[in-house]
Amino acid sequence: MSNNNSVSKVEAALNDLKKGKLIIVADSPDRESEGDMVGLADFVTPESVNYMIKNARGLLCVPMSKEVAHRLDFKPMTNEHDAFGTAFTISTDAKTTTTGISAFDRADTIKKLSMTDSQAADFYHPGHIFPLIAKNNGVMERGGHTEAAVDLARLAQASPVAYICEVVKDNGRMARLNDLQKIAKADDMELITIADIKNYRYQKDNFLLQKVSDVDLPTKYGHFRLAAYQYQEKPVLVIYQGKLKNTQSLLLRIHSECFTGDILGSKRCDCGEQLEKSLQIINESGQGALIYLDQEGRGIGLLNKLKAYQLQDQGLDTVEANVELGFAADQREYGIVANFLQQENISSVRLLTNNPDKLQQLEDLGIKIDQRVPLEVVPNENDRKYLQTKKHKFNHLLNEVE
Repeated sequence: MSNNNSVSKVEAALNDLKKGKLIIVADSPDRESEGDMVGLADFVTPESVNYMIKNARGLLCVPMSKEVAHRLDFKPMTNEHDAFGTAFTISTDAKTTTTGISAFDRADTIKKLSMTDSQAADFYHPGHIFPLIAKNNGVMERGGHTEAAVDLARLAQASPVAYICEVVKDNGRMARLNDLQKIAKADDMELITIADIKNYRYQKDNFLLQKVSDVDLPTKYGHFRLAAYQYQEKPVLVIYQGKLKNTQSLLLRIHSECFTGDILGSKRCDCGEQLEKSLQIINESGQGALIYLDQEGRGIGLLNKLKAYQLQDQGLDTVEANVELGFAADQREYGIVANFLQQENISSVRLLTNNPDKLQQLEDLGIKIDQRVPLEVVPNENDRKYLQTKKHKFNHLLNEVE
C-alpha cells in the first residue's frame, strides 16, 4: 500500500471523526486480524453509542492516554494483561448516570472521560465502561486498536480519549478484513488500517525523532559530521557531509547495524565492506549521508543473529535460520528514514543499495528514488553462500554472485 494512499485515507477518516462519525480500523493479519468501530470521545452522542453497540456488537471500551488515566486515578484491572497486552483498567461509570448501561448513560460517561476538568471523584467503580491505557508512542510502539484510537484523537487535535468496539458478524464470529470492507461500504464508513496510521505518522509526525547532538567527525574515510537522534528508545545516527536540509537527490546509504561485520570485520557477510565503501563514496562526492539504524540481523537483534549463525553452521541459510527462530526472513522497516527525510525537506534520493525492498519501502512512504547506486563487493569464500541467498531469496541486485 502506498503511503500517499495511506495519507489520503487517514485524512478522510480524521475528517469524519471530527464530524462525530464512526470509522472502522483494521489491524494486521499477523495480529488479531480484526476491526473495531472507532469514535472520538469529544464528539460522542447517545446515537453513535447506540449504533456502535447495535452494529459492532463487541465490548465497548474507551482508550485513553496515560496522562488522562493518571489524572483520573484509573488503576489496572489486574496485574496481568490479555494475550495481546491490552491494558484494561477497572471499569467505570460517571456519577451523573443512572444504571450506567444505556446508550445515553454510556455516552455520558465517555464524554465525561474526555473533559479536561474531570476528576477521579466524578466516577464510580466498577461500571459499564472499560477504559484502556494506550502506550505513549501509539502504534509506533504497539499495533493495537487502543493505540490507533488515541493516535487518531491526537491527530484530530481532540482530547486523547476515544471509544471503540470490536466488529462481530451476525453469526457471532469476528469480522475479518473482507467482512469489514463490506460493512464499511454498506454503512458508508471510512475503513483504514493500523498500518495506514503508522505510515501517516512516518510522513506527517514531526515529533518521532528527537535530535540529541551534531558533532564534528574526522575519520579515515573522510571528514564528516555525526548527528544523533533518538527514536523511542533506539538511536538513529546520521553520518553526513555537506548540507542536508532542502537537498534534493541526496546521495544516501541506509545501513543496518552489524556488530560482527562493522566492528569485528567478519567475513560471513558483506556489511562491514558496504559500510566502508559507502563512506568512501560519500566522501568522494563531497555531499551525502549514511543513516545507521539499530536493526541488527535484519531486525532480530544481535543475540538472535548469533543463534541464527549457529543454525547456519548446521546447514541452514540465513533466511531459513531466521524463520526457524520464529522471525520473518527480514523484519527491517525504513519508515523512520522517510520521517527524517521529510523533516529535512528531502523528497528525493540517490540510494546506495542492492536491495529492492529498501527502494520499495521508501517509495511507498513518499520518497522519490532518482537513482539506485550499486553497492556491490567481491564475494569471499565465507560469504558466498550468504550473498547467493541474498540474490535468489531477497532478489538483491548482485552481478558478482551466480
